[in-house]
Amino acid sequence: MQEAKGVHEMTKMKGRIPGIIISAVLTVVVIAFIILLVWTQMLPTHLLILGSIAIVLIAVAAGLLVRRTAYKVQFTFGTILAVLLTAVLAFAGSYLYMTVNTLNQISSVRTQYTPVGIYVRTDDPAQTIADTQGYHFGILKTLDRENTDNIVSQIEDQLGGTIQTTEYEGLTQMIDALLEEETDAVIMNLAYLDVLSELDKYRDIESRIRELSVLHVETIVEEQPVQTQDENITVNKEVYTIYVSGSDTRQGLNTVGRSDVNIIATVNTETRQILLVTTPRDYFVPLSISNGVPDKLTHAGIYGVNVSMETLEMLYETDIDYYFRLNFTGFTGIVDALGGITVDNEVEFEKGNYYYPVGKVEMDGKKALTFARERYSFIDGDIQRGKNQLKVISAIIDKAMSPDILMNYASIMKSIEDCFEMDVPYNDIAALVRRQLSDNRNWNVVQYSVTGFGDSQIPYSMSDYAYVMQPDYETVNKAKELMKKVRDGEIVVINKLPTEESYVDPYEE
Repeated sequence: MQEAKGVHEMTKMKGRIPGIIISAVLTVVVIAFIILLVWTQMLPTHLLILGSIAIVLIAVAAGLLVRRTAYKVQFTFGTILAVLLTAVLAFAGSYLYMTVNTLNQISSVRTQYTPVGIYVRTDDPAQTIADTQGYHFGILKTLDRENTDNIVSQIEDQLGGTIQTTEYEGLTQMIDALLEEETDAVIMNLAYLDVLSELDKYRDIESRIRELSVLHVETIVEEQPVQTQDENITVNKEVYTIYVSGSDTRQGLNTVGRSDVNIIATVNTETRQILLVTTPRDYFVPLSISNGVPDKLTHAGIYGVNVSMETLEMLYETDIDYYFRLNFTGFTGIVDALGGITVDNEVEFEKGNYYYPVGKVEMDGKKALTFARERYSFIDGDIQRGKNQLKVISAIIDKAMSPDILMNYASIMKSIEDCFEMDVPYNDIAALVRRQLSDNRNWNVVQYSVTGFGDSQIPYSMSDYAYVMQPDYETVNKAKELMKKVRDGEIVVINKLPTEESYVDPYEE
């Protein structure tokens, strides 16, 4: 009798073991997922609590159903429920982790690299820096001097001795000295090649000189101090001002170079307003490092992202909190991973093998890149290009909000790492997500482009006349007024100006 009872208890225990194992695994998965939710800091407290309770209740229900294998229907249903819950949590957890990791990756970069080249004439016999022993080097007297001195030291370390240098007042004087064999080699920032190519006389410069070597200077991007240039502007954590810089550099995202897109985004998270002010790349304004000498705005990027930010702060008399850099060349990977995007085009044009009619245009990565880079097809040139680039960004966000993003999520995240960089702290990003989830209102997004008129001047970074755009300060003042309205929480009224238009909220259903 006792022996039969023992066998019965043993059978009951064996029947509970599968349920215990399933419940244990499910408990670990649930706890890990809830910890992950807390770690992301993206869910509002009430949603975090409600979500956690719901997950726990489902897990408890599954645990109760799998307590004993004797009840086969209940056990089977409970097992299926446990497997489904585990799969969903594992899937969601991996996506959450991937998202947080990507955001941390693109917001953790605090260094920038300045590529500086050593150039000789095309027919020069030297093939390496070692071959320049005894060469005379031309350098710029003041432009980008700190980086030049750093590279001179690197060359001297490689050659094991002091090199001979001659200083030149301007870029064209130095290049002419090389071409006319007054000096054997020159040292200059790689971005100056693009600056030279803007001048008719040097359109073919890359065929007349040869890159011997490229060395890099690494610098830390300093955080912008929390201050206000206008005593009437108060520091408000509900309002963010972000500098969006765009380029198609092939040297790497955190490499300095000309900025072809310069947008100031004023974001009021309380009123759900975003103002995007676009400034043309050729705007002729003093740089923060030029002692009042005007230059093309795009050239500010040669000296680092902080110089671009400070220059725009001077122009608009405002303070910029963070920067967001993007590389349009890297967009091809994102667009293709999304399966293409749909852009609402407003100006018909052709470029290369691509035709862009007015209206909705389906684009793959290469077609979208060509669309974002073109400016010569438009009367408004860079102004229209800035609008088109915003349309591409908007279309990408719109597609990313659709279920299609789940198909190639990993490759999309990798593409984002390759073409985005920012110094917005993760905590601020998480706070914005929490706010959006707590109060899922639509955003009012408005774009305004300042304008100007064409002129020929000698910019700070050049030593010859070049095309520039003289600012129309009426539009600059209008931009300042709009920025202040958004900061102060006023609703921005659309006046249907040629340079001002409303954008569809990418989060709107």
